[in-house]
Amino acid sequence: MSLWRNRNFQTFLTAQTLSAVGDAFSLIAVPLLVLQTTGSLVQMGIVTSLAGVSSIVTGLFAGYVADRVNRRALLIVCDVARCVLYGAIPLVWLSAPQVWLLFLVVPLAGAFAMQFQVTYVTVVPGLVGGHEITRANGHLYSAYAVAGVGGPLLAGIVSGLVGPAMAIAVDAGSFALSATGLLLVRVRPRERGETGADNAQRRGVIRDFLAGVVFLWKHPVLRALTVLLSLLIFITYGLTNLIIFYLKHDLGHSDRVVGYVLAAATTGSFLAASVVATARRRFGFGVCWIGSWTLCGATIAFLGVAPGALLVGVLATVRSFSTGVAGICSMSFRQEVTPDHLLGRVTASFWTIHNTLGPLGVAVLTGAAARFGVMAACLVAGTACAVIALWAMATPIRLRRPELA
Repeated sequence: MSLWRNRNFQTFLTAQTLSAVGDAFSLIAVPLLVLQTTGSLVQMGIVTSLAGVSSIVTGLFAGYVADRVNRRALLIVCDVARCVLYGAIPLVWLSAPQVWLLFLVVPLAGAFAMQFQVTYVTVVPGLVGGHEITRANGHLYSAYAVAGVGGPLLAGIVSGLVGPAMAIAVDAGSFALSATGLLLVRVRPRERGETGADNAQRRGVIRDFLAGVVFLWKHPVLRALTVLLSLLIFITYGLTNLIIFYLKHDLGHSDRVVGYVLAAATTGSFLAASVVATARRRFGFGVCWIGSWTLCGATIAFLGVAPGALLVGVLATVRSFSTGVAGICSMSFRQEVTPDHLLGRVTASFWTIHNTLGPLGVAVLTGAAARFGVMAACLVAGTACAVIALWAMATPIRLRRPELA
């Protein structure tokens, strides 16, 4: 069945778009709120780091949960929880700013976001045929790009008009709409193997998480992807904070301009989603993944010397394109080679491991930028990113069709 005639997938796609709008709002509105309230780049980095830590902790059991319960219901619960958590921020801010609330809400919302991300990956194979997974992920990535354009743009405009706290109220509403859409989705019953959901209950959370780790370690391509992505996430996790700080502090632009730049940058994600299936078929997995991350490193290196918002936006667009192509290829490959009854645990293990260094990376990157300047931080980060990408040429990632190896 064509993806355009697959009503379940289209409904799921719409719900994902709304949920992604909420994520995009959070990505901009929360750092702007921290910066407005405290004026500190370091505290902005700490809040982001706490969200990363909560994602890592959640990853220890996210796959265990996703492989045991009704996945659609779990997605709805995650959206409702984020709606309630983010909705509390503007309500409290009506009386007086309470920075401590951000240190509570953001990590909790990050935990539900991690559970949502793991679970949605496991749902895709239950909505489309195996030969359509890469194309379906491309459509989903396009939806995220739509949200990425609208989310930062609206977040910047709303923040400029009524403040970041009220922008977060719109964020909460998007999660409520996403949960409503997911009520209409029907997912095919999933496989149950001898290591499936029933036995997951007997093994326990930690052993179940380790089942995903073992699968990643035994697969040579997934093993290499996990190691290299851990290093790449360490370098790039705090880059959005750096761009926001550079635009506002170094270049002196408003919240609205920040929203415009980050919204425009997500057009790179549109392009990535539209070409990735063709590019992978024509050039192969290795060329797409290695070439994309090398290009990403080059753009990061030049971000800190961009003289104006226009060039920052162009470089950020190229970065979105490159990480989009690499990310869709990586996720599609993992879905193709992982048995359905292990997909939640493998996905959770994969993301938990390569996100482990992310919070530390945010602290290092924002701390370096605060002490040595954005230009120096971006130059070092971009160079390291390109070197790690080229390192992949010595691993099985370089294969044209690793799913057949």
